[in-house]
Amino acid sequence: MSERPISVRCSDCAVKRLCLPAGLSESDIVRLERVTRAKKIVKAGDCLYRAGNPFTALYAIRSGSFKSTIIAADGDTQVTHFSLPGELLGLDAYSGHTHPSYAEALEDSCVCVLPFNQLEILAQDVPTLQRHIYAIFSEELRGENEILLLLGKRSAETRLAALLINISSRYARRGYSSSRFLLSMPRTDIANYLGLTAETVSRLFSRFQKEGLIQVEGRDVKILDMVGLSELAGTHCSYDDSELSARQ
Repeated sequence: MSERPISVRCSDCAVKRLCLPAGLSESDIVRLERVTRAKKIVKAGDCLYRAGNPFTALYAIRSGSFKSTIIAADGDTQVTHFSLPGELLGLDAYSGHTHPSYAEALEDSCVCVLPFNQLEILAQDVPTLQRHIYAIFSEELRGENEILLLLGKRSAETRLAALLINISSRYARRGYSSSRFLLSMPRTDIANYLGLTAETVSRLFSRFQKEGLIQVEGRDVKILDMVGLSELAGTHCSYDDSELSARQ
């Protein structure tokens, strides 16, 4: 698999209901498109925003991926989230009006810029849009809680298995393969996120491969035994790619 950013169609994007929510008139859609049309390219290693920057917009990832990182008072860094194509960045800044974390591109990426003040003004005139904004906030927060539950496991192998299953399901919800995907994040970031050492993560990838759970070539991961990996992660798996595609 080529290590190129995955391009997300508008129909697959997590914010498609914000960009083109059902029930809007043609004139309202035109107004909304004026707000959401701005795009921004972020090169690998560059930050979309930094901790302390004022909250002015949400960002929908069209292609590429990001990691969110916070820096503690003692200078230690903690990776708090990996964001994939079709997902939103910046939600954690809404209540405090400043970004509490850094959003760094893991690869060359493209985002849609959604100026929040303009969205709020438009939403006051379009109640359907306002309801959709609230729904998106709710679903993103629910997703964060699901990740915390998945990773709140004690053993190292369970944590890594849970991360792989979580990434698999997130790709599948957007119409991509649940069994083969690119891990754009380096092993050191995965280790930081899971609270493990990089050596432990590398050893577990090798172990999973020897046990026939996955196949790894560089950052290209293929899940060979979805049920077995799900059981190790402590989750229930009863789907395949065709079933997931049919649900979209």
